[in-house]
Amino acid sequence: MDRISPEELLKKTGSVYKLCNLAALRAIELNSGEKKMIEASSAEKVTTIAIREIMAGKVRIKAA
Repeated sequence: MDRISPEELLKKTGSVYKLCNLAALRAIELNSGEKKMIEASSAEKVTTIAIREIMAGKVRIKAA
């Protein structure tokens, strides 16, 4: 797996707070059985998958 830079992730969300919340919520969804939006091995942790999904632009913050 390639390294994901924190700076690139922050560009996707705009703040560390939003990034942490988004990753945590997506990890909870994945842990509850939601389908993965990217190719991932079964050995990868749900937090890693959530971060990779955010980086790929598959998961975004819903505008209020």
